[in-house]
Amino acid sequence: MSARPSIKRWLPGDPVPADQVKRMVRVDHAGEHGAARIYEGQLAILGKRPVGETIRHMAAQEREHRAQFDKLLVERRVRPTLLGPFWDLAGYALGAATALMGERAAMACTVAVEEVIDEHYQHQVEALGDSEPELKAVIEKFQADEREHRDTGLAHGAEATPGYEALSAAIKLGSRLAIWMATRI
Repeated sequence: MSARPSIKRWLPGDPVPADQVKRMVRVDHAGEHGAARIYEGQLAILGKRPVGETIRHMAAQEREHRAQFDKLLVERRVRPTLLGPFWDLAGYALGAATALMGERAAMACTVAVEEVIDEHYQHQVEALGDSEPELKAVIEKFQADEREHRDTGLAHGAEATPGYEALSAAIKLGSRLAIWMATRI
């Protein structure tokens, strides 16, 4: 009897565990690329302001995350999402648009995206269990960085953005839809 990786919550009809891991790598690669592009859009508008240094720090971490997932795509022979060009434009546009609304709105965008990513990474950590310790360690490290970004956004007044609840809800909805699509396409 062959040993099956112990990804939790596997049900008949679900992708086999190896395919679930490939989906995780694919969607995380896409998400980190999108996050890096959001920060690039924000920097295009806010890069010369004092908050620019904070955004540059978060952008550098996102580029590090994307580089790690670039490597994992190759090592694990995972096809990247076909939506990459769309995420490239959409991420930049979201970052620039919220930055044009002001520093607090840019930080509100950061908080909304990072809250969804934190939740997403937590689901992955739980699903992996003990089956993929190296991948799990990468995800947990990046999850800590994303939480730091969320906390940075909150410290910079994200919640004081006019229309914060509506803006946050819209960005979270878009982020969840992006995750769902990148996992599959």
